[in-house]
Amino acid sequence: MAEIVSVTVLIVGAGPSGLAISACLNNLSISNTVLERENCYASLWKHRCYDRVSLHLAKQFCELPLHPHSPTTPKYMPKATFLAYLDEYVSKFNINPRYNRHVESAEFDESIKRWRVEAKNLLSEVTEVYVAEFLVVATGENSEGVIPQIPGLDTFPGEILHSSLYKSGKQYEGKNVLVVGCGNSGMEISLDLSNFGARTTIVARNPIHVLSKEMVYTGMLLLNHLGVGLVDRAVTWLSTLKFGDLTKYGIRRPTEGPFYLKGLTGRSPTIDAGTVEKIKAGEIKVAPEISHINANLVTFKDGKESSFDAIILATGYKGSANKWLKDFKYILNKDGLPKQKPPDHWKGDNGIYCIGLSKNGLFGIAKDAKEASDDIFKILKARE
Repeated sequence: MAEIVSVTVLIVGAGPSGLAISACLNNLSISNTVLERENCYASLWKHRCYDRVSLHLAKQFCELPLHPHSPTTPKYMPKATFLAYLDEYVSKFNINPRYNRHVESAEFDESIKRWRVEAKNLLSEVTEVYVAEFLVVATGENSEGVIPQIPGLDTFPGEILHSSLYKSGKQYEGKNVLVVGCGNSGMEISLDLSNFGARTTIVARNPIHVLSKEMVYTGMLLLNHLGVGLVDRAVTWLSTLKFGDLTKYGIRRPTEGPFYLKGLTGRSPTIDAGTVEKIKAGEIKVAPEISHINANLVTFKDGKESSFDAIILATGYKGSANKWLKDFKYILNKDGLPKQKPPDHWKGDNGIYCIGLSKNGLFGIAKDAKEASDDIFKILKARE
């Protein structure tokens, strides 16, 4: 017989989103339970990040609630520094997730006005049933890697790897490697591969803005005082000044500005860590969209062909909440994104909340967590 656990707040996911809302609730003395599918918190950061990854935004934009970074913390944190910060966070706010819990379903029970959530304990294989007054979806935007539909991909005999499983370019020395996707992961993985001696080609299908970390930092500060259009013009001018016209190298710039696009689509500008210099030097090649693949031979939309030993898919992520959240209609649309537009995106009907789905990174996570926890606190306080 399934174990039934009654809780005030049930949080699904122990990434930064789940940790942030749990910390805020603990700070308000509101009982909560965190369920996590993996065997640790922040599993994406601990197990699915390449070795050289670092945070692209300055540290003041990468804080979780109630715990500012130390003055000695580097402005741009490497992975190890950020993980140490998360370790401190979990310890400070006494967050104790229940690990190895795979949530299979969650639905609102009208008869008792509670959320009924079923989760399988992956170690014991016992199904646990949680009955919660409030449910928080904190599985984030990066639950699953997106595998694109490329004609003939299934015929490729070499290694095909999503960027979430990429660690280092060391094993690709001397190999021809194709990186699909020119966002931050694609550009940085291409640089890493080239540094380890791989013959690297990156697919740049869509136009992108290429900026430096300092350009983004300056732009984010200016947005506190100036309109987005003016800020966009300033940073694109700085980008042209630093990188020149990248069109001749196969990298096109969107017609809309970088911060406007971020607000409209959630897509971030690509932060250059040295890749552009290698592209200009011919050490990293840029190719257009793939037409089709036939065994090791890849044909691109411009008609050119090249043979590759491995393909790295830096094609992004997607959320997975709609797979288990049967009553997602109360807060999410069919694509797993909030139904409501900001600033009310974090709250749904019948006591459900979502954290980390605003496409605003850690800054957005912190804001969502504070607002959701305060809302729960007000609801509970009103009953006293």
